[in-house]
Amino acid sequence: MSAKNTTALEVMQQAKILSPKRNTTQATTIGELTDEQLAHFGIDKDSEYGQALFNTAQHLYYTQANMQQLWQITSDTLEGLSKENKVAYFNAKKFLSFQIAKILDTLQNPFRATYQSLSKQSGSQVSKSHYPLFDNVTALFSATPVVVRTATYVYACTEWVDDAFQGKESTHQIYSRLLNPTNISLANAIVDLEAGPYAADYLAWNFNSGMAAIDALLSNILNHGDVLIVSRNVYGGVYQLLHDYFARENRMNVQLEWFDGYSEDEFASFLQETKAKHSERLDANHALHVYMESPCNPHGYVLDVAGISKIAHASGHVVMLDATLATPILHQPLQRLDKAERPDYVMHSYTKDICGSGATTAGVVIGEAYRMFQGKGDCVNGYEWSKTMFWDVYYIKGAFLDSEKAFDVLTGMKTLEMRIMQKVINTFVFSQFLASHQDFNVNCHAIDGHPNAALREGQMRHGWPCALFTVDMQGTDISRPIISRDTFVRFFDALEPAFSHQVSIGQHNTIVLCPALTSHSELDATAQAKSGIYLTTMRIAMGTDNVKELVAHFINSARLHIDPVMPGFSDKFMSADEIDALYMKTSLRVSEQHYSSGASVKDMLG
Repeated sequence: MSAKNTTALEVMQQAKILSPKRNTTQATTIGELTDEQLAHFGIDKDSEYGQALFNTAQHLYYTQANMQQLWQITSDTLEGLSKENKVAYFNAKKFLSFQIAKILDTLQNPFRATYQSLSKQSGSQVSKSHYPLFDNVTALFSATPVVVRTATYVYACTEWVDDAFQGKESTHQIYSRLLNPTNISLANAIVDLEAGPYAADYLAWNFNSGMAAIDALLSNILNHGDVLIVSRNVYGGVYQLLHDYFARENRMNVQLEWFDGYSEDEFASFLQETKAKHSERLDANHALHVYMESPCNPHGYVLDVAGISKIAHASGHVVMLDATLATPILHQPLQRLDKAERPDYVMHSYTKDICGSGATTAGVVIGEAYRMFQGKGDCVNGYEWSKTMFWDVYYIKGAFLDSEKAFDVLTGMKTLEMRIMQKVINTFVFSQFLASHQDFNVNCHAIDGHPNAALREGQMRHGWPCALFTVDMQGTDISRPIISRDTFVRFFDALEPAFSHQVSIGQHNTIVLCPALTSHSELDATAQAKSGIYLTTMRIAMGTDNVKELVAHFINSARLHIDPVMPGFSDKFMSADEIDALYMKTSLRVSEQHYSSGASVKDMLG
């Protein structure tokens, strides 16, 4: 529909959205819509009040049609506008918001007076509940998203709330287990950050934890008897969920196939092998799906997400990606120009870097809009509404994210980019410091020549590394540590307080733990070995601390507990002067990459 050729019928279609009888109205003009509204609420049109209300309501119906026209014009012309006109359009619309809010605020005094007049009590039962609409208008202009602490919402009228229950009225929320304004603000923010120029094509649902988000996605995608290819190094909780629930015969009987590679070519071969191995299942109309974690836990290695997605999509397989450790700062898979190279779904545990405080557990799933939500009865791209994540899982499971946690994540996102940059510097420095010692096996793609370094360069923004990696002390014979378990434990325990002994990651402080005893303890010894996890494996999650202080504490801990057993052990690290030089060189290089990658002033001026 062209905004210049809006017909009277189209104006009516747009206007009747505001009618309390939007679905049953017989009105053919805005005047009739207004008459109908007054009659619906029992208002005499010929009274003084009725005339004032008629004029107001009629203006609102025309305003709705005009707003739709304004939106259409914006959609048609935005791409070709100059920067100056974009500034003008934005501020003009911002002021319209204030004008509309002012009208609503003006309504509040007579609204309140009418409400108060309905009942004048004395004696007992003098308390009267406060009506929420009286004070909420000014909250529209809060400089930060409003924390909406409510379980439910006030209904407008029967037909509006009926549409809300059908998923056809986004403004009219029903219950905070389903939708909450603060939660929606966060969903919009993560989609903008993750999908960038393609944000209009995607939606997100927020959950109370990263595992709740992953469980919701797997529950939405997997059917009984399906085949799931899983990248080998996944978070231990995901392994447990897949192995102990989805793969059990008496549960979902999903066949798991663990992919040990990282590249597109390795995946192409593995996919064909898996199809041949499970041909009977696949021939019986069971589907094959792909689940990746990149960068993966605990080593931080990256997979060729774009290449693997393209191979999988060529055969019609759904691709799911846990991108928690990348964050949208290090990797933006949904912004690939070739849509076939984008995963179908991206998950994040907000608990980690995106929030960054370590004070909140939360998670999110992002997917194409038609896969995430449709109104009841709709079908988009051959995808039925009942299969969408909202109706199939989110609506019924109740693992929603409450408003306070959503606000915490939104606040953390404001500093995400600068925190990640500092962690990148620390990761480069600390991993190279460790690699200077011949007795440490450093599994970190930040080190040049590492088997995963090329994929890191090709996949990650600026070629920056994930701030998570592992190091072990297993010696030449990988099954045997070079020091006794007792010595290692005393050394590890001494790493506090510079290194925090905690089980989570993605916070401001640097965290170290033994995956074999904690995050990956769900894996048996064989599965741990296949994942490169041993009793001396330390998973290091770099924070934003002063990395030189971390290095000094690490050396001093080695002097205290390892040198007495292995004389001269701590002398094998690079010298103090070399560490200082490495820190300065790395900081300047990473900062230059960051600050030089932004748009120039010339580009910003248009």
